Amino acid sequence: MTQIRTQPISQLSFIALLFPFALVLFEFATYISNDMILPAMPTIVHLFNVDPSHIPSAMSLCLLGGASLQWLLGPLSDRIGRKPVMLAGVLLFIVACIGIVFAKSYSWFLFGRFVQGTGMCFIGAVGYAAIQESFAEATAIRVTALMANVALIAPLIGPLAGAMILQFTDWEWIFIIVAGIAMVSFVGLWRFMPETSPKITSPLRLSSLRTDYMAVLRNRRFVAGAISIGFTSMPLLAWIALAPVILMQDAGLSTIDYGYWQIPVFAGLILGNIILAKVVGSFPIYRIITLGSIPFMLGFALSLYLIRAPDAWQWLIVSLSISAIGIGIINAAQFRLALFASDQSKGTVSAALGIIIMIIFSAGIEIAKISHEIAGNAGFVLVCIAAAAIAISARRRFLRGQFGEEAQ
Repeated sequence: MTQIRTQPISQLSFIALLFPFALVLFEFATYISNDMILPAMPTIVHLFNVDPSHIPSAMSLCLLGGASLQWLLGPLSDRIGRKPVMLAGVLLFIVACIGIVFAKSYSWFLFGRFVQGTGMCFIGAVGYAAIQESFAEATAIRVTALMANVALIAPLIGPLAGAMILQFTDWEWIFIIVAGIAMVSFVGLWRFMPETSPKITSPLRLSSLRTDYMAVLRNRRFVAGAISIGFTSMPLLAWIALAPVILMQDAGLSTIDYGYWQIPVFAGLILGNIILAKVVGSFPIYRIITLGSIPFMLGFALSLYLIRAPDAWQWLIVSLSISAIGIGIINAAQFRLALFASDQSKGTVSAALGIIIMIIFSAGIEIAKISHEIAGNAGFVLVCIAAAAIAISARRRFLRGQFGEEAQ
C-alpha cells in the first residue's frame, strides 16, 4: 500500500509516526546486528583461526557496505520511487542475515557483514530522504532526533543482549533474531511508508549520475557539512569497533561486564538527542549545533589524560560519554542543514552525504585500529582527538557558509 504526500507534515500524530517507526525499526536491526555480535567476535575469530587484531575489520567492512550502493540508490529512488527501493533493501538485509549463519570461513563471514552493511545504504539514501521530504524542517529534526533515540537503544542494549544470548546458545541465533526484527519492519514500511519521490522522468544513465554528483560535490558548503558529520561521529564508531579489543582482550572484562560498560557512552548519546528534541524550534539551528559542540570538545579534552595513563580505560569511557552528549545534539540538526545545502534532488544529495560519511567511518576505524596496535589506548585517543579537530574546523566552515559570521 502506497500513500502519497504532497505537503510536509508540521504536526505529529500517531498515524504520522508509523512510517518513521517502521523505518527506525529497520535501522535498529542494522545497528543491533553490529552491536549484538561484538561480544561474540573473540569466539568467532577463534573459530575461524584468525588473529584477534582482525576483529575491527568486521565493523569497517560493514560500514564499507553502507557506502557501496548509495551512489545508485538515491538517483534510482528519485526515478522509480523511494518505497520500492526501500523495501528491496530490507529484503536484501534479511537474506544477508540468514546467509551469514552458514559462513564456513572468516572471509565469508566478512562478506556477509559487507552485504548486511548495504542495508545502511537504503536507510540513508532512501529512508531518511523520505523523512526529510515528509515533514517540515523543525518537525523533521524532532522526528530524526526521536528516531535516533530508538535506534541508539541498539548500541545501548546490543552488547549486553548479545552477551546474554551467548550464555544460552550459539552466535548464529543473533542474526536469526535480527532477521526477524527486519521482517517486522518490512511489513510496517509496506503498509505505512508514503511515496515522496519527485519521480524524475530522465533515464538513469552513468553520464547523468556523474553530472548530478559533480554538481553536489562542487558545493563546498555541502562537502564541509558532510565532512563535519562524518568526523563528529567517527570516534564513536571507532569505539564500537575496538571496544571488544580494549575492554575484553586488553582489560580482561567478561562479555557481560563489557556490555555494562557500553551503557554510559550510549546513554550520553541518547541524552544529547533528547536535548535536541526539546530545544529544536526554540533556537536557531546553528545555535543548537554550537551548544552541542561544548560537551563534544570537553569530552575529548578530558581524554588527553589517557596519553599519560593509557591503562585508565574507565576514564576513556567517561570522556566518550561526555562527548557523546554533544554528538547527539549536533548530528540530526546538521544532517538536515547539509541535506538542504544543495539544490539537487534529495535522493542524490542524501546518497552523496551517506557515501562521504561511511568512507570516513570505515577509514577512521582502520586508522584507529592501527594506532591502537602501535600505541594502545593512547594511540586510539590521539586518533579521536584528530577526528574531533577536523570535525570542528569543517563545522565552522559549514556554518559560516550557511549563516555567515553570526554563526561563529
